[in-house]
Amino acid sequence: MGSNQIKDIKKNEDQTDHKMSIVISGWPAVGKTTIAENLAKKFNLKLWNGGDILKMMAYERGYSSSLNHDWWDTEEAAKFMKERNNNPNFDREVDNRLIELVKEGNVVITSYTLPWISDATINFWLQGSVDNRSKRMSMRDKIDINTAKKIVQRRDVENKLIYQKLYQFEFGEKLDVFDFAMNTDILSLESLIIISKNIVENVVSSS
Repeated sequence: MGSNQIKDIKKNEDQTDHKMSIVISGWPAVGKTTIAENLAKKFNLKLWNGGDILKMMAYERGYSSSLNHDWWDTEEAAKFMKERNNNPNFDREVDNRLIELVKEGNVVITSYTLPWISDATINFWLQGSVDNRSKRMSMRDKIDINTAKKIVQRRDVENKLIYQKLYQFEFGEKLDVFDFAMNTDILSLESLIIISKNIVENVVSSS
């Protein structure tokens, strides 16, 4: 679906019944889920997380702990990542499911890849330094800062390698697919939540 088609759909629907699709991407532990949850609540959108779908797929393959909130930071997850890295079908299946959700609309999705491979109404990019993201992960998952930093750096490298191999794009480098980019080092997540809500309200009201 092209951007012009999306605009036409939005013009022909009531604000309460729009087909808004929002995708939030960015580095690990940058605050994507926090902003997505607030947008979902504010605009009555369904909330989806690409990582949760991937964990569900891992669970289907026998990884017993895959539904835990902090599963990505476990040794079991590291084992799954090795299997995932050798099988691109894992990520393709996740992305295909998410693309269909974008097409259906009325969703906000956190995803590393969707802005490059789907046509959402609004694509947000969240930027953040390794140090600040490590602090956020440390507080969120109750782990020491050095451990958090190692996890953040490892996941940064893994994401770059996976998506370069899978879709041939440089994750975090080519940002022209995004409508809005926000830096969590400059403004707090609370401020960025307000900004993102205002952006969505303006897009809805001007359609």
